This record gives sequence, structure tokens and C-alpha cells, in this order.
Amino acid sequence: MQFRNFSIAIVLSSLVVSTTSAQLFRSTSKVGTTAAQFLKIGASARALGMGSAYVAMPGDVYSAYWNPAGLSRFERTAEVTFNHAEWLADVKYDYAAGMITLGEVGTVAASLISMRVPEDIVRTVEFPEGDGRHWDANSLALGLSYARNLTDRFSIGFNFKFISENVWNESAQGVALDFGTLYITPFHDLKIGASISNFGTKMQLKGQDSYFNWSPAPVGGPQNIPSEYRLGEYDLPLMFRIGVAMDLYRGEMFRATAAVDATHPNDNTEYVNSGVELSYREVIFARAGYKSLFLRDSEQSLTWGVGVRYDIVNSMAVKFDYAYADYGRLKNIQYFNLSLVF
Repeated sequence: MQFRNFSIAIVLSSLVVSTTSAQLFRSTSKVGTTAAQFLKIGASARALGMGSAYVAMPGDVYSAYWNPAGLSRFERTAEVTFNHAEWLADVKYDYAAGMITLGEVGTVAASLISMRVPEDIVRTVEFPEGDGRHWDANSLALGLSYARNLTDRFSIGFNFKFISENVWNESAQGVALDFGTLYITPFHDLKIGASISNFGTKMQLKGQDSYFNWSPAPVGGPQNIPSEYRLGEYDLPLMFRIGVAMDLYRGEMFRATAAVDATHPNDNTEYVNSGVELSYREVIFARAGYKSLFLRDSEQSLTWGVGVRYDIVNSMAVKFDYAYADYGRLKNIQYFNLSLVF
């Protein structure tokens, strides 16, 4: 039965990869050709501290973002978390999620991603200093995840998302699916993870600012014809990730884990993320990594982070994580996590 389940999982993985290969494997970068860019930012201070090499790092609620299959390897009963990031240009990025294990049935999780652009004044050619109006923008994604262990070493997971973006009076909606697999090899429990993220519908902005009255002939012709600007439809930022993670050392007091991910997006060139995590008694953590290696014209580079875990009682623990990433000429970003584990 385990072999049969494993075979089914391999077939499903092959089908998903084959149906998306035409969209994934391109020779050109196609930068700036997709919608919902906030889906690419990434959640978790732990992940960022490790250079965002996280597709093969199972065991916490942030697997819902990186690789849903990792949710099934959670060793406790439930976890809730909140992640806040001070993103570039005063943009605010938040991620909140919760998960619960249901025994042999599997693991379920719910998540929310929010990005908010600060309010600013509306500038026009006639009023370059502002016309009295203000605009803002925000993005939102709601996710529902399910993961299950098909064998003692192989897991599969899905994340279904509703996506919404708003720019002043215009808005766009879409839906997407994330799919992931995780295999724990017999070789020192080396983990191999793979995921496809944001496979879904196109998005198109629509709203009251798209409508106007058109007068093709100033004199003697039709006047004030109801018209509409047709804005383009854009794909979601599809990403294929594959990675490995392994404990380089594990003792009674210390643990050292290394991870490497390779990513192929549909709107940029390929790149590699790598990172390490050092743990002291699974209470104090130090992390370092390098983001977007080989990515063309990237400003991303070194990352680092720290974390602490405190067991309040036997059945509940609190975790705090912090991460810092260097973005070159764009300065830096900082992540903060707070999690409760039951």
C-alpha cells in the first residue's frame, strides 16, 4: 500500500510539472510581466535568515508558503504565527497563519498575506504638488492548505489561494494553487523538497477609473460616448523550487543544518538560495545565508538572523525570530516573527 501511494504521488508530481513546463522554462527573463508581485516576497524570519532556502525545511507553519508538503512533518499538535516585515520604500508586509494536525487524516492550515503601500497624494500634470486627493494600494492573499504523509518518508501538500490587489480605485482578483512534495532519504535523513507556487488564473485591473466619456469629433460629431480603457491581463508569478536540506551535525547540545534551493520563476532568470542554521539545545538559534545567487542584476545578497524558543509549559512554547537582509542600493529589510506552538 505504501508503494502504491508513493507511485500515485510520483505520477501527480509529473503531471503538474509537465503541464507547467512550457510556462516555466524560458530563455528570457520577462521581468515585470506578472501580477501580484507580493506573492514572491516570502514569509518567515527563519527562512529569510537562511537566505530563503526553505523548500526542504519542514516542520513549521511557514511550510504553507514555501512547500505545503512540509506541514505534514510538524511534530506537535498546532501552531499559530505572525510575521511582520519592514519592506522596501516603507511598504508593510505581514503574514499570519495557523495549523493543526489531524492524525492520520493529515494536517490543515490557513494563512493570510497582506501588503500595504503608504498613502500618498495624487499628482497630475496640472497639479504636480497634489490635487487634494490621496491614493494607496494593498494586496491580499488568503490560503487554505492540506498536507499528508503518504509513506513514512514521502509527503505531499496543497495550498489553495484567493488573491486580490487594489490600486486606488482599481482592483483585480485571482485564484491559485501551490503544490509540493517532500522526501526524506535514508542517507542521514537528507531532505529533498520541490514545490510549484502560484499556478493559477490571470489578473486584470478593473474599476471606476477605467471608464470615461469620449468625444471623437470636437464639433458636429458624436459627443460623450461611454468608453472604457481595457487594461492587460497578466499571469501570476509562477515559481518552481527544488531544494535539499540536511543536518551536518546533531548532538545533545548543538545542531547544524544546511539548505540549498534552486528557483526557476516565469518572470526572471534562475537563481540559488543557500543558508545554515545553528542551534543550541533547540532554544537559541543563529542563521546566515545568501539570497539570489546567479540572479541577473540582483541587489540581494547576505542575510542573517537569530531566534529563541521558550517552553512555557510542556504543552506550549513561544518562539521569536528576527532576520536582516542586505538589498544593496535599496538598503535593507527586517523580519520579525512571533509564534505559539501547542
